[in-house]
Amino acid sequence: MSLVGLFLACMVAGGVQYGWALQLSLLTPYVQVYICIHTLGIPHALTSVMWLCGPIAGLLVQPCVGLYSDKCTSKLGRRRPFIFSGCIIICISVIIIGFSSDIGYALGDTTEDCKVYTGKRLHAAAFFVMGFWLLDFSNNTVQGPARALMADLAGSHGPSAANAIFVSWMAIGNILGYSSGSTNNWHKWFPFLQTRACCEACANLKAAFLVAVIFLALSTVVTMIFAKEVPLDPAAAKQSEGEPSGPLAVFKGMKNLPPGMPQVLIVTGLTWLSWFPFILFDTDWMGREMYHGRPDGSPTEVAAFQEGVRQGAFGLLLNSVVLGISSFLIEPMCRKFTAKAVWVMSSVIVCIAMALVTVLSSWSLGDIVGNVQDAATTDKGLKSAALALFVFLGFPFAVLCSVPFAVTAQLAASKGGGQGLCTGVLNISIVVPQMIIAVGSGPWDELFGKGNIPAFGVASVFAFASAVAGVLMLPKLSKTNFRSVSMGGGH
Repeated sequence: MSLVGLFLACMVAGGVQYGWALQLSLLTPYVQVYICIHTLGIPHALTSVMWLCGPIAGLLVQPCVGLYSDKCTSKLGRRRPFIFSGCIIICISVIIIGFSSDIGYALGDTTEDCKVYTGKRLHAAAFFVMGFWLLDFSNNTVQGPARALMADLAGSHGPSAANAIFVSWMAIGNILGYSSGSTNNWHKWFPFLQTRACCEACANLKAAFLVAVIFLALSTVVTMIFAKEVPLDPAAAKQSEGEPSGPLAVFKGMKNLPPGMPQVLIVTGLTWLSWFPFILFDTDWMGREMYHGRPDGSPTEVAAFQEGVRQGAFGLLLNSVVLGISSFLIEPMCRKFTAKAVWVMSSVIVCIAMALVTVLSSWSLGDIVGNVQDAATTDKGLKSAALALFVFLGFPFAVLCSVPFAVTAQLAASKGGGQGLCTGVLNISIVVPQMIIAVGSGPWDELFGKGNIPAFGVASVFAFASAVAGVLMLPKLSKTNFRSVSMGGGH
């Protein structure tokens, strides 16, 4: 394939990433303002539990789908059937989420207008949570085969070209998704989406998700057309029928990990523990701590929270631009300084950044001594500093999305194979920390007044521990043999 053809064959990655970006920038604050407070009645301490679907899907769905796609003998090829079916389920789940309030209204949650009704809507809650979990499971269904598809089609262009294309679509999807999350005008552009059950903010989410459906459908069609797969020979599939599949294959093969891999798993787990508080609550942090808004407060406080969320989404957009640029710098840096040094350096940066988040939050929420003009100037400076932190974290996030995978691939290659096993095990060291943060951060923050500051403080400690563990435990790898391998987006 030509590079242009390879680029178009990977377009589905951009469509999926667009949905991830919307999910990360909009759903947590939306859940708290318009679902948890006015619809579901779920407290702040439990909203993080909804994010458990991501790590559970990553733990169960991706290994199974990845291995099953290796053996698929469909006429469409090995990967495209899973990509196509997964994208259909994504579209269905997004529509369920966007229209959950309308569905609940139709099922009898209330007969009052959404502008005056503030009680619970249990039917809407059930459909929202169902759509939310279904979305994560279907996203994971698509991502594994999409990454494998690029490796299948790279041919003479090599894995580096395929990786660069995947990262490019990841950046494009993020930029478009976070751009959508940073605007509050969707309800004005599509006023017909507002109903008695769905007011302005609900209509904004509904419209943004419907655009995501259109973009994903377009990208799926383009991928199905340009990704010319050769069907797998049924005889080749039969040769592996007796082998364990899914998560069982990963767990049974853990005893065969190459030397140095257990240490990589420990450092990876600590690194992700330092990142997930920010990944899950970044826009919520901007709304609460930096813009002094409250999802359950007065109209003024709710408006301030909304503005903070939009600014947080804009910060994530800038973060994605830096991520895309930095992704092309990781390999040269690792060749010059070693992957170990780059990994440790990124952990130090995250440690400092998370500490700054806690300092800025405490400063912003504290009483400012002086006149009103001084307070206004200080408040503006703190908000600008918070936005700068989003940009600042783009580089270490690029390291997070590539270096652990590259180190894993290099260790597996040194043993003479087993890269699929090592990558599957590495995924476990990612999803387990996410489960810990999703379950623990909400109750932990509840103890300190329903804010996000404690979780970010703990994240700084984990980042420091990751840096120390990296210095002491990460194996020394050859600079010249380093090859960049990207995670390709997602949780």
